[in-house]
Amino acid sequence: MTETNGAAPRAARMVDVARLAGVSQQTVSRVVNGHTNVAPEIRERVDQAIAQLRYRRNSAARSLATSRSMNLGVLSYALSVHGPALALFGIAEEARRNGYSTSLVSIADVDRASIRAGLDSLVDDGVDAIVVLAPMTAATEVLQRLDTDVPVVRFEQGSPAGSATISIDEALGAQLATRHLLELGHETVHFVGGPDGWMASEARRRGWRTELALAGRAIPAEFPSPDWSAESGYRAGVAIAADRSVTAVLAINDVMALGVMKALDDRGVSVPGDVSVVGFDDRDESAFFQPALTTVRLDFTEVGRRAVDSVLRALRGEASTTIPLIQPELKVRDSTARHDSGA
Repeated sequence: MTETNGAAPRAARMVDVARLAGVSQQTVSRVVNGHTNVAPEIRERVDQAIAQLRYRRNSAARSLATSRSMNLGVLSYALSVHGPALALFGIAEEARRNGYSTSLVSIADVDRASIRAGLDSLVDDGVDAIVVLAPMTAATEVLQRLDTDVPVVRFEQGSPAGSATISIDEALGAQLATRHLLELGHETVHFVGGPDGWMASEARRRGWRTELALAGRAIPAEFPSPDWSAESGYRAGVAIAADRSVTAVLAINDVMALGVMKALDDRGVSVPGDVSVVGFDDRDESAFFQPALTTVRLDFTEVGRRAVDSVLRALRGEASTTIPLIQPELKVRDSTARHDSGA
């Protein structure tokens, strides 16, 4: 709405939000300050009123009142990788919803010096808390030995549940995918692995091996990869096409599954007629592969939301609790089919 006299429109106040939402100003304050003791339907009404009125919290005043910078730090490594990139989006959105800005420091390596320098940079900038997006085995070993002056929560793919870690049960995801293929009649499942040093690589490999062992099936040699790319998946697919004993493949991510399927198609091997293929991540594009890809859905955006919720709880002085693992979900589509082992 524009003013006819040319004056700037009056900024919405908290009392305006309360009136539109039909709640008290205290309730609006609890919502904008991230308190948890607000019913979901009330929170939704307040959020809708904030959006409708374009209400902006006075960050400067709030910082003075709380002795906080209202800024969360993010220490990241390899944001070009799908999982950390989506987790960063979740962090930024949840931080914004709670009245916080975010500061990002990206590191080129996960050695002690790089991680220490990145953390110190964020602390020097006055952030209230830090989320670390560096799901590498080496980073985990370093971070467990470092102290900081602010709360820190870490994204550690495939790790056990903890009070300072956000994790998806990626080993379970690999088990679900492997079990699905075995239940379709495949004698075993071949694995197209990912680069060493990544927690996701280790967790997904562990789940694949565990499920085959539980079923009493042979664990074939892995098709290794130096990276997460479709090109590496294609090279693995060439080797798979040359071995007609392979009937089921679990690729470590959807992009590599795409490369595998392209190589098989180029060599006249049908998916899923000859070889069933399962991916990992459930990227937005995966349902539109040809054929549509059966895959394991991982909610990386939820990682970001839970990370922010965890550090905000710490800032409010709430007792630390174990953060539950985010559960994977198998999405069955067209790239897997029943196999007749007697054929």
